Amino acid sequence: MGLFDSIRKAFSVDDAIETARNQRQNHASITVETLYPAQTVPTVQSEEIDKPQNDITVGVEAEISHTYSETETETETETETETETETETETETETETESQSQLDSGLDETKKSWASRWQHFIANFRSVDEDFFDDLEETLIKADVGAATALQLTDELRDEVKLQNAKSKQAVSEVILEKLVNHYEAQGINEDTAMHFAQNGPTVILFVGVNGVGKTTTIGKLAARYKGEGKKVLLAAGDTFRAGATQQLQVWGERDGVEVVAGAPNSDPASVVYDGVRAAIDQQADILFVDTAGRLQNNVNLMQELEKMKRIISRELPEQPAEVLLVLDATTGQNALQQAKLFKDSTDVTGIVLTKLDGTAKGGIILPIRNELHLPVKWIGLGEQVNDLQPFVANDFAKSLFGQLLEIRDGD
Repeated sequence: MGLFDSIRKAFSVDDAIETARNQRQNHASITVETLYPAQTVPTVQSEEIDKPQNDITVGVEAEISHTYSETETETETETETETETETETETETETETESQSQLDSGLDETKKSWASRWQHFIANFRSVDEDFFDDLEETLIKADVGAATALQLTDELRDEVKLQNAKSKQAVSEVILEKLVNHYEAQGINEDTAMHFAQNGPTVILFVGVNGVGKTTTIGKLAARYKGEGKKVLLAAGDTFRAGATQQLQVWGERDGVEVVAGAPNSDPASVVYDGVRAAIDQQADILFVDTAGRLQNNVNLMQELEKMKRIISRELPEQPAEVLLVLDATTGQNALQQAKLFKDSTDVTGIVLTKLDGTAKGGIILPIRNELHLPVKWIGLGEQVNDLQPFVANDFAKSLFGQLLEIRDGD
């Protein structure tokens, strides 16, 4: 079953929770019936012989009783273990439901925009001709999937619509949505969305991006997350030029209860990074998050500074940094795509953090980022709270984004 079919046929998580609860309530209790051997009444002639036999019988009864008692205890333990397992499963299911609900809420503006554009496009459908495909391409571009991606999809759909002989509004809608979902799914093949950590020694994660995209906030949220998982975390304030950048990171450090390695204002960022790496090694930290400056007006200097930081990190920790995460502001739409191209061409970006998705209708920018740049989106920001920064799960995102379009189509 493909992603398109799984979105259509996705079962309700609430039903799964209810089923788990019913199974736990209907779990049959096991009753063990203890059987004791019948006692014999000794005769006068056999009194002396029977007496020790009675002692043996009592001993056997005691042993049997002890054995059954152990069996009952083991049965109760097994039942409790099964109950605990069901409870854990139910808790995990409820957590997944909460996460999906949070994703749905965070993508609300994007979904409304997609739904509005889709309804307008389908309402104007008359026949499958060149005007139809021009309108489709325009609709996709306005949905922030990018010109290159929109053109590619439109060309593919020309052949697909003819191949499936789709003529009615519902049939054409079905073909387009299935192609869109399948195209999205194909982008994720061999996509590495996992975070990578060093097996020995500190893991260094470098954050890059222009000013105002949420680098420092993202660092603060991830620091809180990993500290909550029991990791020892350090922060390095490598953005020494922007006014207030170091103070902002220090506020997050105080809030999270983690140390921030900082230098004097306008000091060499590479020296701060060096101090941060040495502190991480000396304190046996698990993770060092490094904030960096983001000034597009000095592209050459900025990229040279980043390369200098990476050289210093690699000199002290040869296999680091493990991640270079590019932070993008989803509200900037196509500008975010251009920033991603710039940084990818200038440094070894390993993944994307897409912030502020909850405040924009331009969440569709994820499609061209994955399609044109082949960069994995690793985290998405859905709000101001710490737990609003979530790992990017491609299928969950597709279910949330495209599911409403399928409902609109099925409701026609």
